[in-house]
Amino acid sequence: MGLKLELLLFVILFVSSCELRICSGDGKLRFGKNGEFKILQVADMHFADGKKTPCQDVLPEQMKACSDLNTTAFIRRMIRAEKPDFIVFTGDNIYGSDATNPAASMNAAFAPAISSKIPWAAVLGNHDQESTLLNREGVMKYITGMNHTVSKLNPTRFHTIDGYGNYNLEVHGSEGSRFVNKSVLNLYFLDSGDYSTVPDIPGYGWIKPSQQYWFQQTSAKLQKAYKAKPVPQKNPAPGLAYFHIPLPEYANFDSSNFTGVRQEGISSASINSGFFTTLVEAGDVKAVFTGHDHLNDFCGELTGIHLCYAGGFGYHAYGLAGWSRRTRVVVASLEKTPKGGWGAVKSIKTWKRLDDRHLTTIDSQVIWKKGSSGKISFPFCSRRKCNWGCLKVWVR
Repeated sequence: MGLKLELLLFVILFVSSCELRICSGDGKLRFGKNGEFKILQVADMHFADGKKTPCQDVLPEQMKACSDLNTTAFIRRMIRAEKPDFIVFTGDNIYGSDATNPAASMNAAFAPAISSKIPWAAVLGNHDQESTLLNREGVMKYITGMNHTVSKLNPTRFHTIDGYGNYNLEVHGSEGSRFVNKSVLNLYFLDSGDYSTVPDIPGYGWIKPSQQYWFQQTSAKLQKAYKAKPVPQKNPAPGLAYFHIPLPEYANFDSSNFTGVRQEGISSASINSGFFTTLVEAGDVKAVFTGHDHLNDFCGELTGIHLCYAGGFGYHAYGLAGWSRRTRVVVASLEKTPKGGWGAVKSIKTWKRLDDRHLTTIDSQVIWKKGSSGKISFPFCSRRKCNWGCLKVWVR
């Protein structure tokens, strides 16, 4: 495809999909006139120096030449195919140790999202800060200054919070609906850290108590607002959480109780900080989306919350030869009111797309429906790792 033709297609895409995104001028994320809000999750790009950076674990018959530019091409294809309303990058966006200039690498890695003018957000993984030129705070600060991003460094009201990139975003109801000034879908972003800083605890980082306190306070505030006038609701608006390193509870699944594949171990922290318990107790988060383990792309339900991988996206990241790079799409849909307008969120579904000739769609599943509730008892303790006590909870 020629450069001029590709540019023309992008222009047509942006103009035609403007009313589906936040083009109302109020600067808020909101559902479109079609009653949907679509999120594209990009996990583990591992971007470095563009065409100079080779791919990993790609068979010769898959592609003759391969570099970071294949990662860029995959994102552009997905934007054209899915026309997302929002893009989330869930860490290891760049591979810091291989990036000559981390700022230049970020410019190139996020370029498709920026040029599309689609709002986007990012969190950090364990490799983003491994350059000698930018530390972890510096990387997140740079991201927050980029065009069309809604990423934030940290909440302004919490002066002492661990990590960088802890924030929430509200997705308001459709224009003209009773929920136009109300958040009907809440997005939480957290820094799951890189590596343990505690000498006696090896391995990866985890979500700390200060971050969990922020989440609890934020969730409670959003739930209170959703249940207040105008249009008071009985139950909280559904929430989705995005971060890089999977929780230890991901290890509770096997092929009998998830959709997708598990082809490597669960590389969570070696201790359990109890964040899954915190999510269950809050009651609003319906799904968690992570990356980190490139060969896992499964999604399974535990105590009313779906724990989902996106699968490896980037070509400079490790993969499995012959196994396509992939991405996860999430769509939240509004319910129709008796008068034909749009109401609150009625369902959330997800699927994956493969970077093959046809961008094949696989593993479509509904992960939440309004009104689904019940008393669920699930022992999410294991012999190796135990959350802070096994719970019996009401799932909203």
